[in-house]
Amino acid sequence: WWVNSPMDLPQSGIEVSIEPGTLPRGVAQAVVRAGAGTQTDLLFAWFRLSGRARSIKAGSYEFSAGSSPADVLRKLTRGDETQRAVVVIEGWTFRQMRQALARADALKPETTQWSDEQLMAALGRPGLAAEGQFFPDTYTYSRGSSDLAVYRRALAAMDRALEATWAARASDLVIKDARGALILASIVEKETGREADRGRVSAVFHNRLRIGMPLQTDPTVIYGMGERFDGNLRKRDLQTDTPWNTYTRRGLPPTPIALPGRASLLSAVQPPQDRALYFVARGDGSSQFSATLDEHNRAVNKYQRGQ
Repeated sequence: WWVNSPMDLPQSGIEVSIEPGTLPRGVAQAVVRAGAGTQTDLLFAWFRLSGRARSIKAGSYEFSAGSSPADVLRKLTRGDETQRAVVVIEGWTFRQMRQALARADALKPETTQWSDEQLMAALGRPGLAAEGQFFPDTYTYSRGSSDLAVYRRALAAMDRALEATWAARASDLVIKDARGALILASIVEKETGREADRGRVSAVFHNRLRIGMPLQTDPTVIYGMGERFDGNLRKRDLQTDTPWNTYTRRGLPPTPIALPGRASLLSAVQPPQDRALYFVARGDGSSQFSATLDEHNRAVNKYQRGQ
């Protein structure tokens, strides 16, 4: 009767962390210390008599009000841990991802004092720039998990996504390797205000690369400015050379400028047939595309200058 009866738990429930190597009596003590209104000896006896005490798994568990000793043991033996989640957003920079993981609830901050270079070396990619190498997604983890484990999963996820994307590339692609596709995808990610425009944005950049025209995309300039960017992009910024200034340098920048999602990756390797060489924001999230400079100047006057 007692085994299946609700224990006296707080209305908000309790949370219990079981470290690896904890003996069944220690598990019973941890449950009672967390706020379960029962006796340690009684709970320990139930674990032993059940024949499943050796099957209890380490981890972080939550038990809601109304849980019985049978419910507790069932969770503990299944390893039904409490899962947290951290969300990595498409278009974030790697710096923003690091900030999000540093703030994530109950995630062990193993790497917060490391440089990007130290982190990439620990992940087995020494010398590789971290920007763009991690797939934006929602990552679940157990309480006390290391942030390094999340980085490792996100890196592997981008490896898989990029491999699949590159395998699906168009036959006449101007970009010659997966690294270039990742860089272009990050630019497309930052330049796309509306999902329907993503393919055409990619086509504009492919057309420019094909004829040797500078990409002339503001997000790359902003990325190259780093912390100097104050929210306003000025003419002198466009004229100040950095490795990421696509106004002063032709071709792709040396690294991605953000974390691209799957849609941008596909757009980068499957651009639609389009003659457009220019685009300008309309002010509603969409873009106006133009094939000639005259058309583009008229669009700029209309949508940017109100003429």
